[in-house]
Amino acid sequence: MFNFFNKKEENKETENKTQEQSKSFFSIGLGALKQAVSKTSETLVNSVVDTVKEEAEFSEFVLDDMEDLLIRADLGVNYATELVDKLRNQDKIKPSDVKNYLKSEFLKTLADAGTSELNYKENELNIYFITGVNGVGKTTLIGKLAYQFKEEGKKVLIAAGDTFRAAAEEQLDIWSKRAQAEIVRRDKADPASVVYEAIEKAKQENFDVILVDTAGRLQNKFNLMEELSKIKNVIDKKAPESLRECMLVLDANTGQNGLQQAKVFLEAVNLTSVALTKLDGSAKGAIVLAVAKELKLPIKLIGVGEKMQDLKLFEPETFINALFE
Repeated sequence: MFNFFNKKEENKETENKTQEQSKSFFSIGLGALKQAVSKTSETLVNSVVDTVKEEAEFSEFVLDDMEDLLIRADLGVNYATELVDKLRNQDKIKPSDVKNYLKSEFLKTLADAGTSELNYKENELNIYFITGVNGVGKTTLIGKLAYQFKEEGKKVLIAAGDTFRAAAEEQLDIWSKRAQAEIVRRDKADPASVVYEAIEKAKQENFDVILVDTAGRLQNKFNLMEELSKIKNVIDKKAPESLRECMLVLDANTGQNGLQQAKVFLEAVNLTSVALTKLDGSAKGAIVLAVAKELKLPIKLIGVGEKMQDLKLFEPETFINALFE
């Protein structure tokens, strides 16, 4: 499962050991994840279960309460209604079984959205197109992801594609130094030309990874979409076989507002996945499930702290177990 950060090794035994090290380094344990999602667990699971578990049957009053709690937990109106409607006019699932019912439904929703494994190919150039509105932690995520790749011995290049916001480029430059990754930045230049230059450099100097930063100015939706589309076209022309992910970065604290952001970016580029930042301490982590249900996009990365090592792979079963245990 964790085969995208494996170093090239001389023999199978060493390779297997490296895979285990990669898994340990980029994965999050159940205990740590339980702590990170404790507030989400309280609002999404505990409040619902505690409200209905003592009831003998699912009355309309109980179901309405349950639906309201799920909506308030940022699961979304449509998804909350669907979950509750499945409990109507049936007698197999009792209120005392609601915890197992929700757990099963949530796991199915995440599975239906697609694999959570981050796409990566050894011995090839891998391009990650990172999008999201300003302030969601996009630049920080790129820096941490660069660090993770570098820790696995990869040669990493960052393309500073948000060229009109000076602070963005400066921040990205700082993160690149922390991660010991190289960067291509051209202040005020056309973002697409920066990405073009990065691809040329990566091919000539045998880089393993390009992380492409992009603008996130929703104030002018048309300009944003044009800019993102132009960058995507450059990648499609220069290295279409190298594009691994078009990833949307969402702040876990935005809740349902994150879905509206996602729809704007879906119009501009063909998103393949989502990274969720600031999950630790958020009570709105149910956005993970809302994104999977409404947009059919898998969550692949989660941010659970401020340290360089606090960017983790999203593992659906571990996440759901952390919510319910």
